[in-house]
Amino acid sequence: MASSSGVQSLPSSDRTIQEHRRRRSGASRTGSADLPLHGGRVPPWLADRMTRLGAVVCQAIVHHYGRDELLRRLAHPFWFQSFGAVMGMDWHSSGITTSVTGALKRSLAPLAGELGVHVCGGRGKHSRKTPDELALIGQRTGLDGQVLAKASRLVAKVDSAAVRTASSFICTASSSPTTVERRRGP
Repeated sequence: MASSSGVQSLPSSDRTIQEHRRRRSGASRTGSADLPLHGGRVPPWLADRMTRLGAVVCQAIVHHYGRDELLRRLAHPFWFQSFGAVMGMDWHSSGITTSVTGALKRSLAPLAGELGVHVCGGRGKHSRKTPDELALIGQRTGLDGQVLAKASRLVAKVDSAAVRTASSFICTASSSPTTVERRRGP
């Protein structure tokens, strides 16, 4: 059905069905974004810029709004995508997930004591080290690292049906952890 502006609009029954589905879905998944696959690596100058800028933005969010708000934002795919663009990645780049989480892992590790935010995992072999990293964080901070490691393994097991190529686990002492993943589509 076309409107006067030429833009197609959904019939009201279709909008109602979509709205019902949106309300019915649980809070377990924030959303997803489909992006084209790009090859190559982030240049060192950009990786350095992303590391420095990611630290400053995360510090500002934690200091002004708290750790829970940082995790909430990082879990939202469109906010995460925008954050990557602000940090300097192409807005539609498929490498944005691993680049942003890698930059955050590098930048937030020295600030973990101050901010209480921990980033684990990454791309390839680094994603397989996530449970061990979480156990070490548990030993250093008093968090239950074994429970976090188990949650990480469960996320990996559930997602094994999809081709999961990267996974990062972000946690704080004050809230539920957030998982940021990159998957290859069908």
